[in-house]
Amino acid sequence: MSEPPFRPREKILEKQKVYQSIPKHTYLKGPYDKITSVAIPIALAATSLYMIGRGIYNMSHGIGKKE
Repeated sequence: MSEPPFRPREKILEKQKVYQSIPKHTYLKGPYDKITSVAIPIALAATSLYMIGRGIYNMSHGIGKKE
């Protein structure tokens, strides 16, 4: 017993042709893909570097120690 396909094969092939004709990387083809694959990782990296730097500064100056 096989179930019918979720989408018709013609629609899938049509979408494939559209996406394969775009001359960008695969992960940057959608309209919001630059936000998810470029901006969010850069923001996470910048935040983590800031927090690491602040922690090193606080440790070297003895700020924030509990008694």
